[in-house]
Amino acid sequence: MAALCQQVAFTQAKPNVFAARKGQRSARVAVKVQAALAAENYITEVPESLLRPGIDDPNSMRGRFEKMIRGIQSQVCSAIEEVDGNTFRQDAWTRPGGGGGITRVMQEGNVWEKAGVAVSVVYGTMPAEAYRVAVGKDIPFDREDRVPFFAAGISSVMHPWNPHCPTMHFNYRYFETEDWKGIPGQWWFGGGTDITPNYIVEEDMKHFHGVYKAVCDRHDPTWYEKMKHDCDDYFTITHRGETRGLGGIIYEDLNDRDKEKIFAFATDAANHIVESYVPIIKKHKNDPYSPRQKEWQQIRRGRYTEFNLVYDRGTIFGLKTGGRIESILMSLPLTASWRYDYQVDPQGPEQKFLDAVRNPHAVNWV
Repeated sequence: MAALCQQVAFTQAKPNVFAARKGQRSARVAVKVQAALAAENYITEVPESLLRPGIDDPNSMRGRFEKMIRGIQSQVCSAIEEVDGNTFRQDAWTRPGGGGGITRVMQEGNVWEKAGVAVSVVYGTMPAEAYRVAVGKDIPFDREDRVPFFAAGISSVMHPWNPHCPTMHFNYRYFETEDWKGIPGQWWFGGGTDITPNYIVEEDMKHFHGVYKAVCDRHDPTWYEKMKHDCDDYFTITHRGETRGLGGIIYEDLNDRDKEKIFAFATDAANHIVESYVPIIKKHKNDPYSPRQKEWQQIRRGRYTEFNLVYDRGTIFGLKTGGRIESILMSLPLTASWRYDYQVDPQGPEQKFLDAVRNPHAVNWV
């Protein structure tokens, strides 16, 4: 749900996705997702598709994107279970009129303190004024007019026990409006993968960023630098003057080229989640650590929580519009700490990490 909230909370279908973000965000209008307010119907057996039967074509982009993200959910969960030795709990539900979700969570495992992967398919309506802003056209409408939309997405956060193992987050999503008042339906993609270690291991960061630079280069050689820059900007904890972690890639409102090409890129990026992350966990999951290093991890978990509750657009929107709370807050760690006036050794590895998150654009991992 959080991934979809992030997609639908701020809609801006602009041809240049890498235009100045600040101006775009100030112009965006929150979308009230009526579907999020509908009662969930919990199910034990998940249907082959969460699309509306007999209405949505399974071979359309809606159907293909849902199939892709459900495959990624299974792929990622299988890889995590293999390393951890425990299995994910699954909650699934459908909603009247179509849509639903599948949330898989592992808590207090052997390697991960908390790991979650959630898929959602949402049907809803957005205010006509928000749609007018999104498409950039002066469309006449009545005050109560609403525009139907569809959104599908996958979102995940992994919080390991060991402070030498990084947290990882990803989400990939697709948004589409239906034809309305003679205006063809609009569409766009969003998503990305980012990493949040507690200590800098350059070899690990070169591996993670190298995987995603290779993905970007296969589709557009200019994308990695732009998407890394946007990722650092998005995950900034403004009141701390630092980023949440050490970045990755992020793209929003991407519709500046053929839909099939963007879908191919999203699929490629999602298919490299396991390769980018799991080898790092295998490398460090048994590393010894001191109480001080565990304490530092808890401080950084506090920063992670601050970002998600204060700045993350998907989380904020979900909480304000009656989304499924357990799925929205799945991203938060089980434990975190806020020690008063916490100081680090100015010559220690914690300070090296702080220098990196306070100057993210100065760091080039690949």
